[in-house]
Amino acid sequence: MTCTAVRRFRAFFSYHHRKEAKHDETKICAGAMPGVTKEQIQAAREADLFVYLQSHEPGVLKRDGPNYRHKEHDSLVYVTGKRYWYWNSRGRSINALDYLIQIRGYGLVDAVQTLAGGEIRQMPAYQRTVAKQAQKEPEKKPFTLPWARRCATAAVSYLQRRGISSDVISRCFRKGLFYEARYHGEPVCVFVGKDGAGKAKFACMRSITGNLKKDVYGSDKEFSFCYPPQKPGSRHVAVFEAPIDALSHATLQELEGWKWDGYRLSLGGTSHVALTAFLEHHPEIKRVTLYMDNDLGGLTNARKIKAMLHEDQRFKHIRVGINPPRIGKDYNEKLLHTREQIKDRQLLCRQKQAAVSI
Repeated sequence: MTCTAVRRFRAFFSYHHRKEAKHDETKICAGAMPGVTKEQIQAAREADLFVYLQSHEPGVLKRDGPNYRHKEHDSLVYVTGKRYWYWNSRGRSINALDYLIQIRGYGLVDAVQTLAGGEIRQMPAYQRTVAKQAQKEPEKKPFTLPWARRCATAAVSYLQRRGISSDVISRCFRKGLFYEARYHGEPVCVFVGKDGAGKAKFACMRSITGNLKKDVYGSDKEFSFCYPPQKPGSRHVAVFEAPIDALSHATLQELEGWKWDGYRLSLGGTSHVALTAFLEHHPEIKRVTLYMDNDLGGLTNARKIKAMLHEDQRFKHIRVGINPPRIGKDYNEKLLHTREQIKDRQLLCRQKQAAVSI
């Protein structure tokens, strides 16, 4: 069978598979599924997943700043400020019915009966209970920055060992985006994220001597670390997974003389929450470039974020590009490699000058 024939066969099979799935979904929505009604299915979709997990799966959620994250499925996040669940690995929102069927493996009837109480006449009481519980906001510990050390020698030395230039480090200090602190006696770098008014709303810690990587409790992921452009009014934002990669990109620009000036935003991981919030607060942005890690996780996440932005009506006008480092896993590895190349060229040049002088 030729490659063209294979592609046609796959397209034919995929079309009919989607058609049959859509037909089955239409039957379900029409109430054709025995054991549940159309109203029960709709009620199950509208059930509060956060309340369900608290009552039926206690302990399965963990705090992630102001939000909650599923311990078994790390990409499943409950955004408390907007009261919705987002499945990062799939790039879409998720409801209680989706959760039981797609994650817990329930059949439709069992899932609906679990969420809707089995009989439709029981639904009003169930909904009243959910509404009452939903009114109770989870308690939030106030966000406070770790106490800054007067001398940041260890933190500066750490960034310099990672190849970050002195000018970039100094600019971070002046902007209040970086300093040194102690966490349980361990020296850490603290990277700060601020809102539009310049108030700190987020901070993440990176160990200077160990492997600690941790957000400060109460941090708002919507205001992640962002290295600003030299001149205000930029319409371009470069997106990275970690602050160290954003600073590495800024250093590479100094070393290689790029004519570019824009925001450098850290997602603090792979969640798109910081990017979405940034674009909401900066409607002037016309271009997003995703500088994610050059590995399977980074490339997959970059494609999902690109698709998410194209599907969102608010961001359809934005040009989105994907630009992983061509050398190394991330931009810090690329920076270190570039510095080694520069050092080798300088050494070769000195050796040639020495030979000529002899």
